[in-house]
Amino acid sequence: MSVLVVGSIALDDIKTPLEEHSEMLGGSASYGCVAASFYSPVNLVGIVGEDFPDEHVDFFRRRNVDLTGLKIVPGKTFRWSGEYMWDLNIRETRSVALNVFEHFTPTLPPQYQETPIVLLANIAPDLQHHVLDQVRFPRFVIADTMDLWINIARQRLVELLARIHLLILNDGEARQLTSETSLIKAARKLRDMGPQYVAVKKGEHGCLLFGAENQFFSCPAYPLEDIHDPTGAGDTFAGGLAGYLAKNGAEVEFSALRRGVVHGSVLASYCVEAFSLERLKTLTADQIACRYEMFRRLSQFDVE
Repeated sequence: MSVLVVGSIALDDIKTPLEEHSEMLGGSASYGCVAASFYSPVNLVGIVGEDFPDEHVDFFRRRNVDLTGLKIVPGKTFRWSGEYMWDLNIRETRSVALNVFEHFTPTLPPQYQETPIVLLANIAPDLQHHVLDQVRFPRFVIADTMDLWINIARQRLVELLARIHLLILNDGEARQLTSETSLIKAARKLRDMGPQYVAVKKGEHGCLLFGAENQFFSCPAYPLEDIHDPTGAGDTFAGGLAGYLAKNGAEVEFSALRRGVVHGSVLASYCVEAFSLERLKTLTADQIACRYEMFRRLSQFDVE
């Protein structure tokens, strides 16, 4: 099965205490679609300007990403600049230029409208709703979000929860959206809003997956010695999870989601080893399988 990925495509300038790089491929859809492509074909919907480098378009094509839904229009591509502190969990946005992304209205090509697995990457809830208005009978819908939308579009985000199967957000966002300090209570409240499942990302501390009643899975983070760039790790996680579910093909149940969470975590752990998507460009299936086995042992769960 294929995965539909809709989100932002950007050119990023990123500074850490040790390195600084400019004009790198970024955006939630870029990370999500490349991660998903390790498991299944991907249909990408996004927008870029005429300045978007051909090398990035070629990279998407090499990753078996269908670009029928990619619009290249006059103007400049969405640009984001950020700086990380010594604690790489702390990031400051230096500048944002939406450019052509400011007027992005995702329109699905007819052949995309029946894609079984849908990943609504981190974009405004209104745009996520617009995508769902166009898809027909999706098997499983995943939505990612962030604190910005909780602050400025809370009601539309809450309305979205009734239309999806899995919500992905980090621990701070879960507490912010529910006003609960306990992640257990927060996840229960989020599930009451609509989604069957909730995945709470905890950065260097892994991920928690919540399902019906007592369905719960804790996935640890892989212990990395060198983290070069955390940008896009969450989007990579979501893409890897979505791609695995598409590859699995069967009805999505909690057991499949547990394995998908591990696969998403594997991809995210590789992503942060280099700036932008550079590590994913060299990643192999054997490397994924090797680290998956290590994750399985760390989790002390039978996730075969």
